[in-house]
Amino acid sequence: MKSYRTLLGIFAAFMAFAACDNPLEPEEITRVNLDQIVSIPEYAEGLLSYGYAQIPGWSYKFDDPGTDDAVSNDPSNSYRKMATGGWSSNSNAEDAWTACYRGIMNINRFLEVVNDVPWHLSNPAMHAALINRMTGEAYGVRGVLKYYLIRNHSGIGTDGNLLGIPLYNTFIESLDDFKAPRESFTASVQSAITDLEKASQMLPDYFGDVAEVPSKFSGLDQTIYNLVYGSEKRQKLSGKVAEAYKARLELLAASPAFNKSNDASLWEAAAKANGDLLKDIGGISGLDPKGHQFWLKAQVDNANLASGDKTDIPEMIWRRPLSNINTWEGNNFPPTLYGSGRINPTQNLVDAFPMKNGYPITAAESGYDNTNPYANRDPRLDLAVIYNGSTWKSTKITTLNGTDDNSVGNSDYSTRTGYYLKKLLREDVNMTTGKTTTQYHIISVVRFTEIFLNYAEAANEAWGPDGTGSYGFSARDVIAAIRKRAGITQPDAYLATVTSKEKMRELIRNERRLELCFEGFRFWDMRRWNLKLNEPAKGAVLTDGVYSSVDVEERAYSDYMQYGPIPYSEVLKFGFVQNQGW
Repeated sequence: MKSYRTLLGIFAAFMAFAACDNPLEPEEITRVNLDQIVSIPEYAEGLLSYGYAQIPGWSYKFDDPGTDDAVSNDPSNSYRKMATGGWSSNSNAEDAWTACYRGIMNINRFLEVVNDVPWHLSNPAMHAALINRMTGEAYGVRGVLKYYLIRNHSGIGTDGNLLGIPLYNTFIESLDDFKAPRESFTASVQSAITDLEKASQMLPDYFGDVAEVPSKFSGLDQTIYNLVYGSEKRQKLSGKVAEAYKARLELLAASPAFNKSNDASLWEAAAKANGDLLKDIGGISGLDPKGHQFWLKAQVDNANLASGDKTDIPEMIWRRPLSNINTWEGNNFPPTLYGSGRINPTQNLVDAFPMKNGYPITAAESGYDNTNPYANRDPRLDLAVIYNGSTWKSTKITTLNGTDDNSVGNSDYSTRTGYYLKKLLREDVNMTTGKTTTQYHIISVVRFTEIFLNYAEAANEAWGPDGTGSYGFSARDVIAAIRKRAGITQPDAYLATVTSKEKMRELIRNERRLELCFEGFRFWDMRRWNLKLNEPAKGAVLTDGVYSSVDVEERAYSDYMQYGPIPYSEVLKFGFVQNQGW
């Protein structure tokens, strides 16, 4: 009955936005539903749940075909269309506008009524704790939704100003009130940070049962604390999740696309926001030794909160509950393994992986051999990519010059680049017709490796490669630890040659590309760094035993596509200033 009522609550909240021509002006029946929401806790919590459901980061977007990291063999793929000239303000696969504002409006309504709902009137302490927790969650969710809106839709407006988003911190009853102007980028970021800081102050660092109540909640009975903030709430937005999104926002604000004057104080703020999170886990010593393999069976099994020690792997700050699926494998296994081979990593990405000795493949010291290009490479390449001659599911995969459907050009499901996706997939999934199986998968929302890389980027810009601020570890220390974990030969001779801020910046960006590939970062990283967007996507060619590369797909991004658009329909309806070029 509880889940049924929650669904009804979500539906009632949704109807406030979908039941009439003006989605922000509820009809009379919706006002009746609001009375029900205030009187029935499960209905009220549905507003909060709906806000959670609108967070874009709840699943991997697999938007890599819109970047230099991959292409798709599916002509209808939205990101393939984007990259080849199909991105517009009324056709945007990276649109976060509608979902995030629906979520924000539901959160705003929730914040209006949360104190009036009879959560647990028979126990005043429990009642107050529930109000505190859900109010904190609501501020956190709203801050997270603002983050995605800012990242996806901020930009240089047609008025020449760096603009953020319209800010709505109360529920809107009138269509006219929705015509609020876009605020400045700085004001938008600060609004989101304010929400996230409120959440951090009100919520525990992490949800979970405790033997001793944290000092932040002193005076609250342990039994009540564990009921309200305990293990059953572990995958809700916690204080540390809010801090992680604040850290993301600080890095975004410091990045070249938004920090036009290269203000060092913004880089220092980003370094501190990320450094504070890392200080809590002991700095470099807190780097999870298996964090770069979080999707493999052993790590997924260890992350099962229903068995074993019932604790998460140390890599995770926030993730979805484990999903028992085979969708990713069905979409991306090579065709002879009954997959559709959709995501094809590019030669551009493969070339970004150094040799095992740490040197880029272009360096004379690397030992790279174009007749045996995958030998002695950074072990992360084998974790992320199936290449010509790889063994997967005890089967040798021939992607070049072969006779089966796995090789380039042999079928609609063949790779276009000579590579198939391996990262995030479970080898123990079976897609054989009539014998399909599923396995549990982790969908990471925020993990500590990202925070380490955020810190390295910001610390290098603020303090140089070896500056430590007040944290006792530098950008170099972080990159050294990440590369050592990856399996780069020690001592790391190449890292020792990287002494300037500029060279360290290049290395940090490359390490981020490798560590976070296929997790939804590259599309926006390229834009916040002002990277060239139109490098052709390349694939591998094998001729007389020698490997080389060939252009597979030309990209058709215009310079203004450094920033995403405001939806065309919203500009027409509400007169928002559009970003330049759109």
